[in-house]
Amino acid sequence: MKRTPLYDTHIALGGRMVDFAGWAMPVHYPSGIQQEHIAVRSDVGIFDVSHMGEIRVLGEDATAFLRFATLNDPGRLKLGRGQYNMLPNDRGGLIDDLYVYREKDDEYLVVANAANVDAVLAQLRAVAEAYRCHVVDESATWALLALQGPGSALLLGRVIQDDLTQLRKNATLTTTLSGCPVRVSRTGYTGEDGFELFCHPNDAAIVWDVLTDAGALPCGLGARDTLRLEAGFPLYGHELDATTNPLCTEFDWVVKDKPFFGRDAMWGAACERRLVGLRMTDRGIPRQGYQVFREGVPIGNVTSGTLSPLTRESIAFAWIDASAADEGTEIAVEIRGQQVGATVVKPPFFG
Repeated sequence: MKRTPLYDTHIALGGRMVDFAGWAMPVHYPSGIQQEHIAVRSDVGIFDVSHMGEIRVLGEDATAFLRFATLNDPGRLKLGRGQYNMLPNDRGGLIDDLYVYREKDDEYLVVANAANVDAVLAQLRAVAEAYRCHVVDESATWALLALQGPGSALLLGRVIQDDLTQLRKNATLTTTLSGCPVRVSRTGYTGEDGFELFCHPNDAAIVWDVLTDAGALPCGLGARDTLRLEAGFPLYGHELDATTNPLCTEFDWVVKDKPFFGRDAMWGAACERRLVGLRMTDRGIPRQGYQVFREGVPIGNVTSGTLSPLTRESIAFAWIDASAADEGTEIAVEIRGQQVGATVVKPPFFG
């Protein structure tokens, strides 16, 4: 397995290491998923997400290229700002969901999911052949930390010299932290205020130690997953994949009405299924792959599910027949051979 620059730190902290997309990553620390989750909801936690991929796109056609290659519109971005985006295939589905930052008029940084970096690179390079731009894999030159929670701005503001009150959501700034150059983005994947910090791999341990010494609780992939599900955020390989049309989800706002790669396959397709949120009304925890029923007839499957550490309610995402996708529809999830009651709801599942 590949190791992030913080591997030794995770081992020293007692992190339970697992294989995630070929990377050795901490699923949780001795504090446990429950405590890590609550720390992010109530104060501040820190995650190592250095397994993510960073891809630079630059050249005189960079904007035109990314406008065509992706579903959102990077051309609308002001310098120093980012946007949630998706990379389509030619079948009406997705290769990955991404974050795109505009660094200069003709230069962007694309952040991809760890499991999909090679596929994203291959797709971008193939489409870029028709444009005057370059696609460069910079994954090995960046470490990435996520500082998340309502206390994150106060904590980060104590260890850098910049005024974070002026840094809006999705905006970036370049600063130093304990002498280390750091690029700070007010983004995250938890539903809370927070920041993602890009730094050199050799500086990652210093940045991590400064932030944890200041009070950030180390958090693993387990809490990252429960937080994003509770917040109603999708995960590629679960809610989104090569066969799922984002126009059949609550994330259809990402798909802008413009020319883009694979538009004909995606834009004209009927939504026979829809991605919905589920809240269990009877006792039971839905898990990925569990079958969903309406009046005894199978209508779909759960893609992600958990017991919310915050609300103590069982929640899930599921792809189900469009005819049953209206909010408030009563359905059931088969759990251990029993059909357990649930209701279609609109995420997020807290707040």
